[in-house]
Amino acid sequence: MFTTQHQYIERDSGKICTERLYADGAVKFLYSNTRENAPMLFKALTSAWGSSLFGYINYNAIIGSKVSRGKGPFYPDGINLDECVDNHNTLNTTRKVFERKIRYWECRPMSEEPSAIVAPSDSRVLVGSFCETSKLFLKEKFFGYEELLGRNKREWLRAFLNGKFAVFRLTPEKYHYNHTPVAGKVVDFYELEGNYHACNPGAVVAMVTPYSKNKRVITVIDTDVPGGTKAGFVVMIEIVALMIGKIVQCYSEKGYDRPQQVRTGIFFIKGLPKSLYLPGSSTTVLIFQKERVMFAEDLIRNMSRQDVESRFSKGFGMSLVETDVKVRSFIASAVNIG
Repeated sequence: MFTTQHQYIERDSGKICTERLYADGAVKFLYSNTRENAPMLFKALTSAWGSSLFGYINYNAIIGSKVSRGKGPFYPDGINLDECVDNHNTLNTTRKVFERKIRYWECRPMSEEPSAIVAPSDSRVLVGSFCETSKLFLKEKFFGYEELLGRNKREWLRAFLNGKFAVFRLTPEKYHYNHTPVAGKVVDFYELEGNYHACNPGAVVAMVTPYSKNKRVITVIDTDVPGGTKAGFVVMIEIVALMIGKIVQCYSEKGYDRPQQVRTGIFFIKGLPKSLYLPGSSTTVLIFQKERVMFAEDLIRNMSRQDVESRFSKGFGMSLVETDVKVRSFIASAVNIG
């Protein structure tokens, strides 16, 4: 599996791109040799302690390293410093580059359609359904449904039964703020403990359902309130990964000013910064109620492409091709049943 390259579709151009998988050799060693031959060591390395150690080895040793424009240790490809809020000359360490703020109000345009649901992050996305009769049905390929939401959260398990979902995978070079995908009122906010498995496609296939095993923060949003997107309840799940163990909640209504801790009762305006993943890779999952959203046709069409080499396709035995999307870009339309 780790010998296969991983490709995706760039949404804006339609090009097939090959992903540069950071620390792929280390992840391969961990999820092949170590997992099979030293399960106790594997468990330790995917714990909070092990993830911190991996992060130190892979990031912190260079996190204070000086970087110049486009140069420096582990300086990621594909970063446009011209879109950053801060002058690029001040982004002189790897950490500052990873935690950069962008002028999203200028360089990440958002649909003005009230029913539009938007991408929460610069990321690579797959969409799916929990309903067995849907052509998007994916039976526990990325997570276990009950495990992901919490087995004791009966209200939400009932509410999202046979619904749809979207998985957004952030790679290290991406802008690492999450934005609100919908407008609505926060009705539940909680954290579930777990491991720190990698979100490298090879590791996801090896673990089968890693996202529901990792530590995660769950925000449930009621969008049927006045001023909401009218898509029913929507769950936003922010998931840690190997080498990234912290998610900072920092909802801001103007730029990045006066960040607020997310709590029940707060009203989210769509498209604004909600949280920050610290350096590394990470994943955000959105879950929607049955028959309350319609995904963008190009995301569905790209998933079934046969001319793209994907580790997900090879590992799961079905076409699963990601589309690279920008934060605040259109991903679905709300279906208002009221």
